[in-house]
Amino acid sequence: MSIDKILVVEDHHDTIELLKYNLTSSGFDVVTAMDGHKALEQARNEKPDLILLDLMLPGIDGLEVCRRLKHEAGTQHIPVVMLTAKGEEVDRVVGLELGVDDYIVKPFSPRELVLRVKAVLRRGSEVETKRPGKWNREGLVVDFEAHTLECDGELVALTATEFKLFSELLQHEGKVRTRDHLLDKVWDTHFEGYSRTVDTHIRRLRQKLGPYADYIETVRGVGYRFKS
Repeated sequence: MSIDKILVVEDHHDTIELLKYNLTSSGFDVVTAMDGHKALEQARNEKPDLILLDLMLPGIDGLEVCRRLKHEAGTQHIPVVMLTAKGEEVDRVVGLELGVDDYIVKPFSPRELVLRVKAVLRRGSEVETKRPGKWNREGLVVDFEAHTLECDGELVALTATEFKLFSELLQHEGKVRTRDHLLDKVWDTHFEGYSRTVDTHIRRLRQKLGPYADYIETVRGVGYRFKS
């Protein structure tokens, strides 16, 4: 059984040591970075299973680090958990729109943080599905076991959250999924009310689906469904 690798990006030495101790005690392999430039370098070289990213960093801040990671093919699939002392809604919304998978505000409980990290990792590895194996229609091919999507023979790079969202719609083909339902199933209930996040991720999914974007239908005032 492989050990999940966590990249901790934090500019305070004491916080790094606290996180490293709790994560290694929970069975994770931990690598660290103390600024934005080093974070990008470590993410590209180490290919961690998850990045725990502080918002306030010297040089390049956490939001810009996240933005760059989510635009690079080699790193855009890596889940990001934002760790910050800021609790304002605008920070959370911006982070979620960039593709952040979870958001933890300091001061935090180390036990809760470890549980949230494990939950995000599970989200990427356990896609609940009523139809194991592959699904295909026209030029679309979804492999639920490999967590991959192909459009006209080309592999489409989806983040773990995007794949979970796409799978949730596909598994309930023809049925409307409300924004609150999608937030609960894909992001967990602590993001309840952030419907704008769902809209942003749907928009990105449609962009990646290209000519098949219309398979995801908007039901005005309610939510979304995958066309049956």
